[in-house]
Amino acid sequence: MISHFFGWDRTPFTKEIPTESLYQSSSFQQCVARLQYMVKTRSFGLVTGEIGAGKSTAIRSLRDGLDLTKYQFIYLCDSSLKPRDFYRELLHHLGIPPKHLRSETKRQFEHAIWDLYENQQKTVVVIIDEAHLLQGDMLQEIRFLTNFQIDSVSPLALVMVGQPELRSTLQMRLFKPITQRMNVRYHLGGLDREETRKYIEHQLETAGAKHPIFTAEAIDSIYGHTRGIPREINNECTACLLDAVVRKEKLVDAMHVDRILNEYKEF
Repeated sequence: MISHFFGWDRTPFTKEIPTESLYQSSSFQQCVARLQYMVKTRSFGLVTGEIGAGKSTAIRSLRDGLDLTKYQFIYLCDSSLKPRDFYRELLHHLGIPPKHLRSETKRQFEHAIWDLYENQQKTVVVIIDEAHLLQGDMLQEIRFLTNFQIDSVSPLALVMVGQPELRSTLQMRLFKPITQRMNVRYHLGGLDREETRKYIEHQLETAGAKHPIFTAEAIDSIYGHTRGIPREINNECTACLLDAVVRKEKLVDAMHVDRILNEYKEF
């Protein structure tokens, strides 16, 4: 509907944008660089960010850039994950039938990642997303993954990803042993005003736009309301474009944004 009206190749501000076409803001580049460092050095680290700041996109960028002959990528995103199922889930990703007891599955996983590392020259990369929702017993269980030959060689890279409250949780004395072992920590914030403009223009250009669609006033208004959070920018820009399509207008100005924001207030 939007792409047809404006004559574009595809609809902008969606998740379908290819990794190579992602907008590379300064903070996004820094986040991906730290993720890549954790993988290459087989480190334990933490990435936090507001809802919609681009954490999942950064993970996708990391995954798509990995040489799968050298790395085994495991992505976990289950807020209800319990210690008894943790290693079973990891083993399923490795294609290994888990045994019944938790102690057995722990040993299975340890053996599997060492076999991959020493005999196949392959590093396991474990991403635990939405980690701010994990219960305390699950966070404590994650400590086990950092215990392989402490202060020596590690056979895997482990990254916890979550919202800002995860940092507060890990600051509790109970979880001090976890934070002490974290090699890298990074917080992914929103875009600034200029990056918001560039982000919107980039999304439109990759969709096939040949000339500006959003006025400077419209972009300023969008930035003020979204605080530069990419997912919120996507939602507002899409709503503005739909409003423009309905009104058969090819330029999005501050009036379109105001109408959309007034609609949002009703929810």
